[in-house]
Amino acid sequence: MAGQREERAAVGGVREAAAARETGPLRVAARDLTLAYGDTTAATGLTFDVRPGEFVSLIGPSGCGKSSALRAVGGLLAPVSGDLLVDGTPVDGPRPRDVAFVFQDLALYPWRSAVRNVEIALQFAGVGRAERRARALDALQAVGLGDVPHRFPHQLSGGMRQRVAIARALVSDAPILLLDEPFAALDELSRLKIGEQLVTLLEEHGKTVLFVTHSLSEAAYLSDRIIVMTPRPATIKEVIEVPLPRPREPQVLRTPEFHALTDRLSALLLEDDPGDVR
Repeated sequence: MAGQREERAAVGGVREAAAARETGPLRVAARDLTLAYGDTTAATGLTFDVRPGEFVSLIGPSGCGKSSALRAVGGLLAPVSGDLLVDGTPVDGPRPRDVAFVFQDLALYPWRSAVRNVEIALQFAGVGRAERRARALDALQAVGLGDVPHRFPHQLSGGMRQRVAIARALVSDAPILLLDEPFAALDELSRLKIGEQLVTLLEEHGKTVLFVTHSLSEAAYLSDRIIVMTPRPATIKEVIEVPLPRPREPQVLRTPEFHALTDRLSALLLEDDPGDVR
């Protein structure tokens, strides 16, 4: 009976979280964005929303402007035209209190231990030494690295280095995480395992995620919604609500619903770029 009550409570919590995502204010609101780097137009007419607590993925052909959209939300790339709001405020530059990045190359300092790599986000924010050490250790514990805080990046596996980068993003307390192919260097199974752990962690911390990936399985497994983009100059081809319930277990990868979703994503991308679907 206790187990049934716990299961019902968990399902109820998932439903409440989903309802909050549907009715809550927007974390990110993009309207008719045009993005460019140099003389190259990366994307045009981008309109999309991200609600609090959502995990939204961007997929599309290489070079279609997915990373440019991420950088624009983070204040690292100014739109040529259009409106872009984060928590109702126009984005006019970097906002480290609101947005944290995890990039594919991780940007870990090789001469700093895991805990000191995590601390650096707090050091830049002016947090005192004792507090930042305590918070960094807590963040490493949260990502399963509480036993290796003093190892250096070269002493960690690829997956462990990814977790250090995630811990650094978490410790900043920014409500929005922007992840640009953070698991690209890992094999598919490792990507899904770390991704599953990441989603659980982000839900516990109430984070909102905008995620760039080339992996259709990864997008389908992790996301609440998937934004499918066309080749450059990109527009939004379709926005797909992921019909898979949460919490998700690895068994969902073998379900007809999961395969139908990845087949649909593949078909959408093949219409535009038959050489870039993985």
